[in-house]
Amino acid sequence: MRKLRELFRLRYEAKLTTRSIATSLGIGNGTVCDYLGRARAAKLTWPLPPELDDDEALTALLFPEDAKALAERPEPDWAHVHAELKKKGVTKQLLWQEYLQAHPGGYQYSRFCERYGRWLATASVTLRQEC
Repeated sequence: MRKLRELFRLRYEAKLTTRSIATSLGIGNGTVCDYLGRARAAKLTWPLPPELDDDEALTALLFPEDAKALAERPEPDWAHVHAELKKKGVTKQLLWQEYLQAHPGGYQYSRFCERYGRWLATASVTLRQEC
C-alpha cells in the first residue's frame, strides 16, 4: 500500500488534482477520490502520524470492512469435506450448505469449491499399505 502514502503526499504536499494523482500513480480517478474520502472520514492529517508508518495499520484504518470480512470467514475442514464427499449422496453443495449454517458469513459456493479444489491439488495421493 505504498501507493496510499504517495497518493496522500501528492495531494497534501504537492497539491495535485485527483486526475493528476491518478495519472501519476496509474490508478483510476475514482479510486483516488475513494481513498481521499476514506482519509477524510478517518480524519487523517498530513504528514501521517508515526503509528501509521506500518502499511497494515494504515490499510486497517482506511479499509476496516476488508479486515473484518477476512476474520469472519473461517476455513472449512477440507479433510472432513473430502471424506464426506466419498459417501453416497453427499455433494459439495450439501456440504457448503452445512458450512454456511455453521458459519453464516462464510464463503459463497463458488469460492468454497475453488478453495476445496486448491486444497485437493495439494493433498497427498499416496496410499500406505502395511504388511
